[in-house]
Amino acid sequence: PNVEVVAVSDLVPERCAELARVCNCGKTYPSLEELIKDDAIEAVFVATDAPSHAKHCIAALRHGRHVACAVPAVFGSLEEAEQLYETVKTTGLKYMMFETSAFHNEAYAMREIYQAEGFGKIVYAEGEYYHYMAEPIDSFRGWRVGLPPQWYPTHSNAYYTAITGGSFTEVSCMGIPSVIEHLKPENNRYENPFGTEIALFRNSEGGMSRMAVSWDTPGYEGEMGRVRGEKGSMTGMEYKGIADISGVNLHKPPLPPGVAAGGHGGSHGYLGDEFVTALLEDREPLVNIAWALNMTVAGIVAHQSALNDGKLMKIPQYAWA
Repeated sequence: PNVEVVAVSDLVPERCAELARVCNCGKTYPSLEELIKDDAIEAVFVATDAPSHAKHCIAALRHGRHVACAVPAVFGSLEEAEQLYETVKTTGLKYMMFETSAFHNEAYAMREIYQAEGFGKIVYAEGEYYHYMAEPIDSFRGWRVGLPPQWYPTHSNAYYTAITGGSFTEVSCMGIPSVIEHLKPENNRYENPFGTEIALFRNSEGGMSRMAVSWDTPGYEGEMGRVRGEKGSMTGMEYKGIADISGVNLHKPPLPPGVAAGGHGGSHGYLGDEFVTALLEDREPLVNIAWALNMTVAGIVAHQSALNDGKLMKIPQYAWA
């Protein structure tokens, strides 16, 4: 509801034509750079390769378009994080990162309980993103091959930031060399030696968070997390604690008619609905620029820490009124 797909774009003509067919859209562009010049467009969803997310979002914002973006917000660059933050701030336009963990059932429930003070301060949080890559995943110009795990940290880091709105202030991260060939440093453009990186963060409430990202550990996969606070703890959809949360609705509200919840734990429809509703109501979307960068930049610094044998490092902070 309230959305018209004005135009679509893809660098591959056949994919662009198919995207237009699926979206019931008659207008196509050969590139994002051309699409964002169209003044009929009010908002753009950026689903390009991760290394291009920041520059594409900046370009769209500078052309006067609100922006929603796939994760991560930036790709390994603290400089691009600052540029994106300043662009959002100076344009005054809406920006939202579509972090799927934010609308997992348990994460939604955790956020509601936290806002009702059912946890108190978070003493300890855990998040994991386990995605086994025995073989390289096909990607634009091979950007996924050898990807440093903590450069793709938002699915796990959301289990603190998307619960509390808080951030990570410092990190010590350990990396584990991989036995998988394409994850060895001599076989990837990043010279990344790690297939798994486990970060221990200090959070902005003074507590701790352990956030794990792994490409080379087979078995149970997915995005998951749990929290422990001064008043209670939660794993899955089960809360245990001393706070009375009987008045807290732990279940996500229904989506508009015809909107499916979609994949990644039923998050897709809710992410789209949140972005569109934020535009209609002229308010900040849930995963705004501050949340997006606080989730993403923490991982960039974590990888730097891992390359320095777990050195404790400070993390840049982003805030939004």
